[in-house]
Amino acid sequence: MPTTRRSFLGSIGGAAVALPVFRESAVFRLRDAMGIAAGRDPVDTADDEAYWSTIQRAFDADRTLVNLNNGGCSPAPSHVLEAMIRDLRFSNEIPVDHMWRVLEPRVESVRRDLAREFGCDTEEMAITRNASEALEIMIFGLDLERGDEVIVTNQNYPRMLTSWEQRRRRDGIVVKEVSFALPPKSQRDIVAAYEAAITARTRVIEVPHITNLSGHIMPVRDIMRVARARGIHVFVDGAHAFAQFPFTRDELECDYYGTSLHKWLLAPIGTGFLYVRKDRQRALWPLMAAPASMDDDVRKYEEIGTHPAANHNAVSAAMAFHRAIGADRKVARLRYLRDRWAKRLLDDAGDRVRILTPLDSPYGAGICLVSVSGLDIGKTVSWLYDRHRIVTTPIIHAEFSGLRITPNVYTTID
Repeated sequence: MPTTRRSFLGSIGGAAVALPVFRESAVFRLRDAMGIAAGRDPVDTADDEAYWSTIQRAFDADRTLVNLNNGGCSPAPSHVLEAMIRDLRFSNEIPVDHMWRVLEPRVESVRRDLAREFGCDTEEMAITRNASEALEIMIFGLDLERGDEVIVTNQNYPRMLTSWEQRRRRDGIVVKEVSFALPPKSQRDIVAAYEAAITARTRVIEVPHITNLSGHIMPVRDIMRVARARGIHVFVDGAHAFAQFPFTRDELECDYYGTSLHKWLLAPIGTGFLYVRKDRQRALWPLMAAPASMDDDVRKYEEIGTHPAANHNAVSAAMAFHRAIGADRKVARLRYLRDRWAKRLLDDAGDRVRILTPLDSPYGAGICLVSVSGLDIGKTVSWLYDRHRIVTTPIIHAEFSGLRITPNVYTTID
């Protein structure tokens, strides 16, 4: 649904429950941006620099560097950072009162905002510190027996592969890796690779919603349908997906989902969420102990001891900023920025260059992986930084390598 001035103001109003002070200048900038984009198709605004320059001014970015590694961690808009700092200062005045009694209860507003955006019930949404924490709750929380099989891809995030490997060493489970080419020939080929690995002992499939390596958007719903018919749990790693491109829980048909919010939602560092469908919660243990009375309470996954409320409360300000832009408008801009460099490079460099992310496709968004024959990727990353102050990411995989480029909404054309 296109963002309107009314829905923008409503999103700010929703954030106000968690964050009473919303920086006035940020509101004015977004109001100006909405005036430029009002009533226009999101694709039509993808190259409108008058619109995007107003968005860029919401960030206090270091413009002496060009950050093209926003897939690792993105800066938050200035007003989001200020909201967190304000609450940290308020907490510090008397933490046992201001942090625990005043600020911590506001996590329920954050839960509501995230559940609304993801399309689930508030009682299915847990606030975590990052995608790794959310995924490790899944990985270590499900009862498995010796010999039970788990299917992953060798393009899963390394920390998740390490977590499964620890369960293999500790519990005697079997971890099976599937592989697929980049770019894949088709979404069906990916589903077939998982399906071919399933046996009578398969209990879990873990799938990235979008790979952190190449930015390929995976056929989660089709994998879910294959697995559900066989009684197999599917854990979805959405670390790079949420707020990069539009989707909802029902479109994925998933039962478990974990993501970070300090990437594409532009929330403070150390924020994420875990979704667990209500009827799955009792059987999924928390990572840190919770009382039996919380067996059916999604908040059991938040039992992590003392932690700052300021970080997660500022998520609501980031969510208001995201809604003001609109998910469709954001992904159109990210694809425009991607195509602007990727297609030009393909035209200019000939056969030396391969783009391993699908272009002109719904299965790619802002992340893009480029492979250049004859270049040492590690040295290229260093040269780009040392010579041009450009921050990029080397991707070194057993089956491919390349340079990962990830701009964000504050990235300028220059």
